[in-house]
Formats: sequence, structure tokens, C-alpha cells
Amino acid sequence: AHLDDDTVSGSNWITENNDQPSLSQTTKVTRKPYCGYEQQTLSKREQVEQESLLAAIQWPKPPDDKIAFLQSTDPVHSDFVIVKPRGFFKVGDQLEVLVRMKDFQGKPKQYGGDYLQARIHSPLLKAGATGRIVDCHNGLYKVFFTLLWPGEVKVSVTLVHPSEAIQVLLRLREERPDRVYFKSSFKSGRYSETTECNVCLPGDLPVCNFTDLYTGEPWFCYKPRKLPCASRISHAKEKFSLPDSSTMDRAEDPTVSPSGYYYEDHWRPRTHWIHHFNKSDDISKCLQGKVIHLFGDSTIRQWFEYLTPKNVGPFMSVDLKHNILLKFRCHGPPIRFTTVFSSELRYIANELNGIVGGRNTVIAITIWSHFSTFPVEVYIRRLRNIRRSVIQLLDRSPKTLIIIRTANVQELGPEVSLFNSDWYSLQLDSVMRKMFSGIAVHFVDAWEMSLAHYLPHNLHPKEVIVRNQIDAFLSYVCPLQT
Repeated sequence: AHLDDDTVSGSNWITENNDQPSLSQTTKVTRKPYCGYEQQTLSKREQVEQESLLAAIQWPKPPDDKIAFLQSTDPVHSDFVIVKPRGFFKVGDQLEVLVRMKDFQGKPKQYGGDYLQARIHSPLLKAGATGRIVDCHNGLYKVFFTLLWPGEVKVSVTLVHPSEAIQVLLRLREERPDRVYFKSSFKSGRYSETTECNVCLPGDLPVCNFTDLYTGEPWFCYKPRKLPCASRISHAKEKFSLPDSSTMDRAEDPTVSPSGYYYEDHWRPRTHWIHHFNKSDDISKCLQGKVIHLFGDSTIRQWFEYLTPKNVGPFMSVDLKHNILLKFRCHGPPIRFTTVFSSELRYIANELNGIVGGRNTVIAITIWSHFSTFPVEVYIRRLRNIRRSVIQLLDRSPKTLIIIRTANVQELGPEVSLFNSDWYSLQLDSVMRKMFSGIAVHFVDAWEMSLAHYLPHNLHPKEVIVRNQIDAFLSYVCPLQT
């Protein structure tokens, strides 16, 4: 009998029989709009794309809205077995694992929707790769691993969130985007005020409208009692507000799973060659004569810090000897940095529109983590604006090199899971890959590079992982001549 399984490949959800959800299917899903400010005017083409993206990331739900805790998935009672085990396998073979989920009473689960992560690894060889997970929707999951190196291999399968917890995360994303909120300071002379800010604000209090005039990206702050809106001087993350208990690119094949693997702590993509820039002179030689723009959050700021010599300013580094200019700029709000001057709040799309481009221009972008608390439409709009600017830049300067760093996994405690769960990141990353498929950009698969490695998960991966990201990045800038 055919199982209509959903497949997770890297961070992409696809259907085993490759059926695409039709527009008539996707429009049946009624979703409560985020707030009045959030109403978007979309063209028919944009509306169709958005509905398709939302349908593609729909997650299987439990059969009942209210499931007793004892009937939820329990990792202790659950187990997995190797399908068709044998004494040895050859490099290139597939290893299949069957995961059997049970609840806290030891009873087999009858439905899917659990969020799993899986990898194979050889600790002595410092080797690792991710697995492709198939949800059979009946409490069983198939995991497929491609054996890519010789040696003894261990299998690890992790239950990140049970299906019942995913429903909590979904509800929080739709109904409580204000569980992370922001503030701005307004100042005139010696007098200052601080007010709350966000993509939209509840209630009928007067607001300052800081919506971007070019992209239409909304941003609002409650109006200060005495000061004008124009006196805003800074933006900052305020705090987490916990809810109470009552609430295709030109160089890679995105269908390849896994996209690469570690061997002796070096990342090896399966679709193209990379080489390793072990010395600073090798990096300088590769980047000589280049202008490099890094846009995004603190995970791409790690690239700036890795590449930067000691004596630099906060956003720009100049190597006069090798004629290298390296810049970092954070993306526009929502941005959860401690404090950012208002004058430094720039949207990536607008920055791209100001770049001439050319064969000596390199652009790297990452944008994901700070959107995890918002409905996905907020993220789709941001990517739509960035994508439009990317296409325009490539039209006027086709030799410009544009690289997108994907999301990565991180350590998840009880609190972090409510704001920045890997499941949120997985959903956003899947949307990003779909929206930029078929555009002349390259990807650095930070997702698999963080998931396949033996080090503990970290929002800001350790240096050995960043080094491999940089190797992948620079290999696009200076490809091997083969």
C-alpha cells in the first residue's frame, strides 16, 4: 500500500510522490491575520506563491486538539531498529532505520508530526552526516542515511519536539508574536523617553509609524508622551515575555540529501569541490581586490569576526595591502541586538539597491533567527523584498557573486524552544530555499554543517564549524580550477 509520506531533506519538506498542492487546496486554510497593520496588498502571483509556501510547510497535526500528556510522545519508551542489518556495508550504500514512537504509557503512537533530527557519525574519524527523515503518519518514521566514508558508523536519532508540542509552537507563532518585544529611546536635550516597538502594536494608543518608504516593511513604536517621533535615537531588544500556562541555484542540487558530510573535521559537499583556506595568506589571496558585503544577524557577523584582522572598526575592515574591503551590516527590524542606533537600522533590500556590483563584488546574506516569533507571512514579505533587489542587482551586474548562508541548529532549553526552536528555524529555512531556488545565488548549508558535526548545537557555532562555513564561502569566491 502506498504511504503518502512527508519527507524532510536537510531543511526541505517534500512529498514522496512529488504531488504539488494545488491552489484550490491551499486556499482552504483560513488563518487569522496577524493585526490590522499587517494587511498586505499582494499581486495575484505573489498571493499564489505565498499560499504555496504556507502549504509546503504545513505540519501534520494530532487527531485531537487536546491530547493528555501521558499520550504524548515519550523518547524513553520509543526506539529505532536498523532495517535489513548486515555485518558490513559498502561506501555508497544506503542504511535504513525504522523509528517506532510510543507514548509515556508505552503504547505505540498512531499518528506522526514529531520533529526528529538524525545523523550518522564516526567519532574517531571526526566524520558525520545528516539523515533523510520520512514521516509515515502512523507513529513510524523511516530514516535514510547514505554511507559516505569507510569505518565504524554510529546512528543517532533525536526527538526535538513531540507532535503535541509542535501545536504549542504553532499557536504561539500565530497568536503571541509579542512574546519577544523591542524598545526605542527618544531623546531631546536632557529629556528622554523609552517606548515599546514591534511589527505591529495592540491597542488604540498613538503610535509612531517607522514603516520603510521603499520596501513597505512595517515598524511601529508607541508614541512618547512629550517627544516627537523624529527624536528616536536607538533600537534594542527589550526582553522575552513568556506566555502563561493558559495560552534552485546555479551550483548545487537542492534535492541531494545529505548535501555534504564531515571527514576529519573538514566539510565535503557532494555537489561541488571546496578547498580549505588554512592560512590567512590563502584567504587574503582569494579576497584580493574584492569588496565583500555581509548582511544579516550575528551568525554571519561570525564570518566578519573570523575574517577580520585585529585592528578594525565595528562595521568595516580595510586591508590596504591586498585591497580588500569587508563590511558587515545587521538587517533591519525585527533585530534582537542589545542596542542599535536608529541611523544604522537599514533593510537589506535597500542596501542591495545601492550596490553597483561587478566581478569584484561579493555579497553574503543570512536572515532567519530574528523572525522565529512572527507569523511566516512577515518573513515571506522580507524575503520577497530581498529577492527583488537580488534579481535587479544580478540584472545590472551579472558577475556579482551572491551567497546565502542558511539557518543552523542550536541548543534548545525549555525557554529558548518557545522563541527560537529549531522547528521554527526549519520552517523559515525551507521557505527561504524555495523562494531563492532558480535564482543565480549560491548556498552555504549551515544547517547540515551544524547538525552533522559532533559538537553540541549552538546558535553561534564554534570556530571549527565557522571555519568550514568560510571554506565553503571562499570556494565560491575562488573556485578550484578543475
